[in-house]
Amino acid sequence: MNIFIAGGGIGGLSAALSFAKFGHNVTVLEQASAFEEVGAGLQISPNGMKVLRELGLSEAVRSAGFEPEQIELRFGESGQTIFNIPLKVRAIKRWGAPFVQIHRADLLHVLAEAAEAHPNIRVVFQSRVERFEETPESVRVMTSSNRILEGDLLIGADGIHSTIREQMFGQDSPEFTGCVAWRGVVNLDQFSNPPPPNAVAWVGRGKHAVTYRLRQGRLVNFVGVVEREDWRDESWSKLGMKDQIRKDFEGWHPVIRNIIEQGESFFQWGLFGRAPLNRWSSQRVTLLGDSVHPMLPFLAQGAVMAIEDGWVLAKCLDSQMGLSSQLTMYEQIRRPRTSKVQKRSLDNKTTFHHSSELMRAGTYGPMWLAGKFMPEFVHRRMDWIYGHDVI
Repeated sequence: MNIFIAGGGIGGLSAALSFAKFGHNVTVLEQASAFEEVGAGLQISPNGMKVLRELGLSEAVRSAGFEPEQIELRFGESGQTIFNIPLKVRAIKRWGAPFVQIHRADLLHVLAEAAEAHPNIRVVFQSRVERFEETPESVRVMTSSNRILEGDLLIGADGIHSTIREQMFGQDSPEFTGCVAWRGVVNLDQFSNPPPPNAVAWVGRGKHAVTYRLRQGRLVNFVGVVEREDWRDESWSKLGMKDQIRKDFEGWHPVIRNIIEQGESFFQWGLFGRAPLNRWSSQRVTLLGDSVHPMLPFLAQGAVMAIEDGWVLAKCLDSQMGLSSQLTMYEQIRRPRTSKVQKRSLDNKTTFHHSSELMRAGTYGPMWLAGKFMPEFVHRRMDWIYGHDVI
């Protein structure tokens, strides 16, 4: 088929590579003028790495990223460890692929380089998809550059503010979760006493933070989530004030305060939730990634779910059924999983933000016992995500 993809992000490019692997011709329509170094860190768990391995990109991603030795849960104020369990070797042994932390720009570079080298993929910049028209035989795509393109299938991979989703189903009504996220990266050589090289979640009263390494350990990534009531902006590129992030994490462990002091800039990101859609597709148009199931960051699965989506859709398109049945099968496979991840992500906000001493003891006490005496229990709780294999 001739397939158009609206959006050249991680979901759009990984889908393009998946479609091309099954022999389709793909045109990626990207609104920017070039692939830019934007964003901060993200985590590619083993379920996502299995797809990237099938696309021939696993080693490039591992070389550009960082594989933490351990995963930790700590109290944000005291730094006391709740649990600390192995991850680097264990991920490959238990879930069949590595766990990689990588800068979004580095992953995008790996995907873009592979897409631009593939004879079945064409990337067109400065071409935002404005609208589409579909018939039983084809779909026509109108872009911001006044081009009209005709093909067999259109994929909306154009993010949380998807124009494709809006034309299909109307405007959505995102609900503010009551949380604002801070994000930023700091060069490791700026620290005399650097943060631990593990994947660390720091829990606190009404807030939490996550720290980990990027670019083979040369960068420290920081995400801090704080409960707020007075937020209206969903943008993830709003520059925040240093005095505000200092205030938000006042009294926290020196590791966190040191990251804040050493960081040149931190961006703020209002976290909004959306209910799962009952339907993802029309005749010749469907959605993937954030355009259909935007993820809160509390399970670090947003990018990975998009990567999984693209592969599953490509497999469905390889079946012998008609297009309508193929798109229905894609939805039936993906909707239960992505809806569960969305729900568990929201649940983790509560887990990380307990304020009462009784709830903290009831939650973190058993976690401490499991980490000390039953570390496999902690791993087992992630089997349903990390052990999943869409290949």
